Amino acid sequence: MTLHHPVRQQLLTLEALMRDRDLWQSVAPDISAFDSDQPFCMDTLAPFEWLQWVLIPRMHALLDSGHPLPQAFAVAPYYEIALEASHPARDVILVQLQHLDALFTGDDA
Repeated sequence: MTLHHPVRQQLLTLEALMRDRDLWQSVAPDISAFDSDQPFCMDTLAPFEWLQWVLIPRMHALLDSGHPLPQAFAVAPYYEIALEASHPARDVILVQLQHLDALFTGDDA
């Protein structure tokens, strides 16, 4: 069984959650924000911007093209640090990111 279907489903779940929590933006950041050489574009994009404008579209592009998916994948640890404990969507977003990470590690999140 390939990971393609469960990964796509998890990406769609994450997007729906972000939309429901009003975390989805209708306008992309300035193109220069994507020129970062930092992981997660942490110097130019907010954590939710990176999910919306980098991770989700790139993963969909890999899935659509049939290219191999990353072998090692873990974004939840960054979000545990990057999202303030008081952020109202922090816990629910972390759960979904842990589920996504688990698809690549075989762990149950």
